[in-house]
Amino acid sequence: MPTAVTHLISAREFFEMPEPADGSRQELVRGEIHVMPPGGGLHGVCCSRVDRRIGNYVDAHKLGEVASNDTGFITAQEPDSVRGPDVAFWSKERLKEIPIGYMTMAPDLAVEVLSPSNTSKLIREKLGEYFERGVRMVWVLAPEDRTLTIYRAADQGRIYHETATISGEDVLPGFECKVSDFLP
Repeated sequence: MPTAVTHLISAREFFEMPEPADGSRQELVRGEIHVMPPGGGLHGVCCSRVDRRIGNYVDAHKLGEVASNDTGFITAQEPDSVRGPDVAFWSKERLKEIPIGYMTMAPDLAVEVLSPSNTSKLIREKLGEYFERGVRMVWVLAPEDRTLTIYRAADQGRIYHETATISGEDVLPGFECKVSDFLP
């Protein structure tokens, strides 16, 4: 839910704000702060597993950078939006320098791990913003359903069940694992 604001907030102002005292996560959507409750245990464990699997692979093959913990990247400007995928990968060819502030370059791969507060509408909005900004592939992991959906466009997803093996395709070349590797 958006919080009350007297003016639209820029990405720079959002970055300079202190962390919320209650530990909640936030995103900036068209200049308004949206507060999201913490994702819970299952969400956190799955995020950690995804980050470790992808991060270890990327490091071992020197492919680029992986970020987690809702690292922000700017998906729109004037008014600004800053979204934070649960895990994101940037190839070394695309990300030349890691900024102190939010990433202006969209990741090659964005991973969203569903939590109880995620709605279909919210995920559709994020998919639209991600692909408009240049994300090449999005994975949406649904821990409760034990599925992962791979999107190459906002309106085209392919569902994989926990026993399926997925690949990084041309975005994360050579990467393969079972969906169940991301699940406790």
